[in-house]
Amino acid sequence: MERKPLALLIHDLEQEMIRLGYTEGTLNFYRGRWQKLLHYAQERGETHYSERLGIDFVEKYFNIFEKDFDRTLSQSETQELRIIRVIGDFQLHSTILRRYYKHKEILTDSYFIEISNHFKQYCVDKDYSKVTIDHYVKQSARFMDYLSSQKVMDCKEINLTLINDYIKTLAGYTYKTVEQNICSLRAFLRFLLDKGEIQTDFASKTPMVQARKQTRIPSVWTEDELKKLIAAIDRGSPKGKRDYAIILIACCLGLRCTDIKNLKMEHFHWEEKKLVFTQSKTRQPLSLPLTPEVGWAIIDYLKYGRPKINSPFVFVKHMAPYGPFSEGDHLNQLIKRYMELAHLPTLKKKRGMHSLRHTMASMLLEKDTPLSTISDILGHVDTDSTAVYLKVDIKKLKECALDFEEVMNYE
Repeated sequence: MERKPLALLIHDLEQEMIRLGYTEGTLNFYRGRWQKLLHYAQERGETHYSERLGIDFVEKYFNIFEKDFDRTLSQSETQELRIIRVIGDFQLHSTILRRYYKHKEILTDSYFIEISNHFKQYCVDKDYSKVTIDHYVKQSARFMDYLSSQKVMDCKEINLTLINDYIKTLAGYTYKTVEQNICSLRAFLRFLLDKGEIQTDFASKTPMVQARKQTRIPSVWTEDELKKLIAAIDRGSPKGKRDYAIILIACCLGLRCTDIKNLKMEHFHWEEKKLVFTQSKTRQPLSLPLTPEVGWAIIDYLKYGRPKINSPFVFVKHMAPYGPFSEGDHLNQLIKRYMELAHLPTLKKKRGMHSLRHTMASMLLEKDTPLSTISDILGHVDTDSTAVYLKVDIKKLKECALDFEEVMNYE
C-alpha cells in the first residue's frame, strides 16, 4: 500500500473528523499538535508518518513514556498519545478507530439509518432477545460507520475486501469482543442478503471466531470474602436493604444481573416459597426455591426500604428520578462500594455481580452437587456452559489427574 505524505494524511484525517462531527475546540487542539508534528518531521527530513516518528515526537515534546510504563499518565497526557495513535490508525485503516462513542447515535447518513432500523425490526421478527438485538444493532452500526469512512454509501458496494479490512480494525479488542462483533456482522450480512441489498452470501464467507468459555477460569469469592462483603452493608438504611437483598439473590440463587433488575412482584410466589420467571438471556422459564434468608431480605426491603413509587419492578434506584435500573447498569458499582468498605482488594480479579453467580455454582460443586442440578439452578440450556465451573474446584480437578507412571507403562 502506497503511503500518503504526512501533510496529505493529516488533511484527509481532518476531513474525516469533520465528517464525524468533532467540535471546533477539539479540532483546534488537534490542528495545533499536527502543526508541531509537521515541523518536527521537517526538521528530521521526513515526509511520511511512521510509528518511530510519532513516538520520538511525543517523547521530545511531552516526555511521557516513562509515566506510560508506570501507568501514571494524567488524562491530558493520555490525550497527547491519542494524537499519534489516531494518525497511525488512519494511515493503516483509512478510518478513525473509536474505542468509545460519545454520542449514542453512531450513524448520520439517512440511507444507513434506514437500513439500521430495518435490521432492528428484522431481529425483533426473529425473536432474538433484547440484549442480542442491542448488540447486533449497535455493532452493525459501527460497521456501517466504517463503510461511510471508506466512501461506501450503498450496501451493494460491500465486498469481502471491505469486510476483512473492517475486521482488522478490531485488533486490540479482547478475543470475546471480536467474537461478538463478527457474530453481529454475520447476522447483519444475512439480513442484507435476505432483503436483496446484496447478492452474495458474505456471511458464510466470513469465518466465525469461537471464544470458548471453557478457556477462562471464572472469578469466584472465598467464604471469608463473602462474609466481609455482606457485613459491610448497612442494612438499617433503605439503600442498604435493597443492596443486601440484591447481593443475597445473586449469592444464594445465582440469578444473572439482568434477571435481578427485571424481577417483578408477580414473580414471587410467596405461598409456594418459589421464585418463578422467564430468563432474559435464554427465554426459558426458571423456578427456584425462595430460601427464608432471601425471602425475608426482600420483604424487609419492600416494607421498610423501597421508595413509594408506581413501578412493577422490585428493585429501583434510590436517587431521583426514582425508577428501574437502566439496561446498561450492571450493578458493579454496588459490589465495588462494599468491597472498599470491607477493605477487600478491588484490583485482585474482576469482581462484578456475575462473579457472585460463579461463586454460588462453585460452592454447590464443592458440596458434590451434580452438574446437571447446578445447570438447572443456573438456568443453563446446555451443561457445557456449567462445566466451566469445574476449573475452580481444585479438589475435583485433582481427582481427574492421571498417574504419570501409569500412562507411561500403558501399552
